[in-house]
Amino acid sequence: MKKLARDLKTFSIDFSGFLKKRAFRLFRFVESKKSSFATLLYRQRGRFSRQFIHTGMAGITAFGMIISPVISDSLSGVVEAEKMPAGVVLSAEDESYMMTEISDKLRDKIMIYQVQEGDTVSSIAKKFDVSEDTIRWQNNLKAKAVIKVGAALEILPITGVSHKVQKGDTVYSLAKEYNTSAQAIVDFPFNTFTNDETFALAIGQTITVPDGIKKDVTVTQPTYYARLTPDAGSVTAMGSFVWPAQGSITQRYTWYHRGIDIANSAGPDILAADSGKVIIAGWPDNSGYGNRVVVDHGNGYVTLYAHLAKIYVVAGQTVARGSSLGKMGSTGRSTGTHLHFEIIKSGSKLNPLDVLK
Repeated sequence: MKKLARDLKTFSIDFSGFLKKRAFRLFRFVESKKSSFATLLYRQRGRFSRQFIHTGMAGITAFGMIISPVISDSLSGVVEAEKMPAGVVLSAEDESYMMTEISDKLRDKIMIYQVQEGDTVSSIAKKFDVSEDTIRWQNNLKAKAVIKVGAALEILPITGVSHKVQKGDTVYSLAKEYNTSAQAIVDFPFNTFTNDETFALAIGQTITVPDGIKKDVTVTQPTYYARLTPDAGSVTAMGSFVWPAQGSITQRYTWYHRGIDIANSAGPDILAADSGKVIIAGWPDNSGYGNRVVVDHGNGYVTLYAHLAKIYVVAGQTVARGSSLGKMGSTGRSTGTHLHFEIIKSGSKLNPLDVLK
């Protein structure tokens, strides 16, 4: 065995020397011929370039075909391809309709949804958190219409209707046309205006009308309507909230409107929903709230009363439940006389309709 090992070692050394000599001779041959070869190519001015390119590409292709199975085997089991989700959304403004996954982010415009196997108007409405009527109205579907697999449906970002602005349209005329409030149109954060003070609209732009209802159509689902609030009186119990004003609820609590709007053209007084200490009274920051009063109730709850025409209290004073805080008005980012009311607990804004008595 030792003799065999010595022979193999000797053979390896000799063979290595042989290869080195052959490589050196080949190198010298190439060096001696490359000048002549370069001169030939220059004289032919690229006559053989196409052949060289084709040969090179063929070589690269062949190499890729040989090595691709090796790469594929080496990567197998490392990463599994994700399955395409059942539903996809497409941008209505993108003519190429690039397919993307359904996003949990807030949608600011109309999306295109491709109907999948098993989809119904009801299931799609739940998927996108809009009403069934919103989908039917936007896509001109009859109440009992069957949607086909592969059909493209336009989905609004919220429950309501979309409207393409025409000459003479205003937020007030659109609110009247679709039986909603002008304030709701203004408050939707993705509606834009040519003038943020007068809420002027540009002809041709598309406006989203929250909770809007189309005329001369059948409403198949219960829809939010304005309702009369109970009288706001003085209550002795502590730790619960009474209605701050009397009027009609013109806008509900949503992800972009963290409170309720109570409208009353008579402009009644605004009452404290519970006793507490006034921490803000006025218009300190020139924000959309306008004149406001904020009351800290000392138990983790804070209430906010915005758009007031007049304020009857000052910061630092205490108020009893039912005390007058000010007069309902239309200051700040407002389209008409109303109260914007918020209930805040430990920094989180609650739905007042879940808390008020």
